[in-house]
Amino acid sequence: MAEIDAITLRNRLLLATGMWREATGDPLPRIEPGDPAHQIQSFELRLVDRLWEHATPETARDVADRTWDLVHDRAEDDPVKRRVVECHEALARLTRLTD
Repeated sequence: MAEIDAITLRNRLLLATGMWREATGDPLPRIEPGDPAHQIQSFELRLVDRLWEHATPETARDVADRTWDLVHDRAEDDPVKRRVVECHEALARLTRLTD
C-alpha cells in the first residue's frame, strides 16, 4: 500500500464511519490492531460489502452513489476502488432485472 498522509487517512475514516452509522445503524465493527492505513482499508472494504449485500433493486442506485463517494478520487489499482467497481457491476445487473 502506498504511503498515505495522516489527514487523508483521517478524512477516509470520517467518511466511512459516518456512512456506516447512517447506512446500518449498527455500532462500528471492531478493528484489529495494526497499520492505520490497512485498518481503514479493511473497514472500507467491510463497509462496501455490507452496503452491497443489503442492496435491493430499489436502493441499488443509492448504494452505488454512496460507495462511489468513498473512492471517486482514488487510483484505479486501489483495492477499495476495485471492490466498488465490482459491486457497481453487480448492482447494475440487479437494477436491470427490474427495469
